[in-house]
Amino acid sequence: MKLAFLTADDPIYLPSFFELVLAEYAADTACVYSVPPLYRDQTRAQAAWRFYRTFGAGAFAGLLKQLALTRKARRSIARTCERFGVAHAVVGHVNATEFVTGLRERKLDVIVSVSCPQIFKKPLLEAPRVGCLNIHGAPLPQYRGVMPSFWMLANGEREAGVTIYFMDEHIDAGEICAQRRFEITPTESLDQFLRRSKRIAAELLIEVLRSIERGTVTREPVDTATGSYYSWPDREAVRRFRAAGRRVW
Repeated sequence: MKLAFLTADDPIYLPSFFELVLAEYAADTACVYSVPPLYRDQTRAQAAWRFYRTFGAGAFAGLLKQLALTRKARRSIARTCERFGVAHAVVGHVNATEFVTGLRERKLDVIVSVSCPQIFKKPLLEAPRVGCLNIHGAPLPQYRGVMPSFWMLANGEREAGVTIYFMDEHIDAGEICAQRRFEITPTESLDQFLRRSKRIAAELLIEVLRSIERGTVTREPVDTATGSYYSWPDREAVRRFRAAGRRVW
């Protein structure tokens, strides 16, 4: 099976994810492509300001500390790929015609989206033979949209989940092929929750890829008429998050 990954250039959570997945699938991976971790053509300054405005100075200082620690440890997706002998490249727009044509020429079986902030359009979705998988950090159709980990903690959920599904042209829609639920512990921070969720997602993805290889993968449509959808948190949501005894770091 021939794979490619499209992911966000996140040095905090995703290197560990790729360490687990590439330990099993490095030989099958044609390339890992990283895009800027930005939404809707944001600049980095705009993204930083949105985080600061939403979560406050303390959380923003924590983010800067985490980024400094990753730089000091030289942790990145690119370095993880290098250790496993996997090609890594940076791409600006995943739907660019030239990029999609290049993917098609690689004759990929599966493309996996890992926290990629860009919406896949039809030509990209049709580039691999089997399809494009996306990993969503919530039990779909619940918590579709942005930052599901934050929203589950803010809403006081006792159980979370990870869903892997074949994508279509709509947001968090398509066909579910695997889902795993797990307990939310009462004292963990958002950071701790995200690290645990990413580890579970990596383990689940390995199971899904093996089922595709065996020809036993199942597909069940996401019922978008039910469930819930969330956007970027506002200050009221952050107050509720903190009132529930949660913290970012």
